[in-house]
Amino acid sequence: MLITTGIAAAATVPGTPEDDAAASGVRSETTVKVDVKRHAIAGNVIAITGKVRPADSRRVTLKAAGKTVKSVRSDKDGNFRARWSTPGAGVYEVKAVAQATYSAERAGSASKQVNVYRAAQASYYGPGLYGNGTACGQTLTPSTLGVANRSLPCGTMVTFRYRGNTVRVPVIDRGPFAGNREWDLTAATKAKLGFGSTGVVLATK
Repeated sequence: MLITTGIAAAATVPGTPEDDAAASGVRSETTVKVDVKRHAIAGNVIAITGKVRPADSRRVTLKAAGKTVKSVRSDKDGNFRARWSTPGAGVYEVKAVAQATYSAERAGSASKQVNVYRAAQASYYGPGLYGNGTACGQTLTPSTLGVANRSLPCGTMVTFRYRGNTVRVPVIDRGPFAGNREWDLTAATKAKLGFGSTGVVLATK
């Protein structure tokens, strides 16, 4: 009689929420968080880290600009980590997608933006030209934010970084046409970056 009672009691021990979800055919909601450096140099290797809930060993797909760059497995606590070799200069949206399991749904993280830069020679322009029209149809003033480039379409957005300062501005003009310089920053753009008259900047184009 005691043995029978013990068996009956064991049969009523509740399972984990995941076990209950699996038994009922209903999967638990998944949450995914991802973290990555915001600024990187093209060709450098950077870390992508994150966490999946419910915590478990899960297959996690890491994507940049919509393309799969890595596939890893989270540890038993839900943590994951991967190394990503950044491609050419550009602005990339990085996210993580946790694949479904028998007890948890498939889900993706919010995207994190990564600015990937290359180094380029730059100068600045403006004084003596204020009031003139730019090649892209604007009027150049001391407060105009933008950059001149010889070939990028008007309105192309470019992020620049210099000594820890970052600014994102559109292409508004053509130039520079001297030396090996690729960019001509307006005076307002120059000021926001803390840039001198000529030198090397980091650019996402």
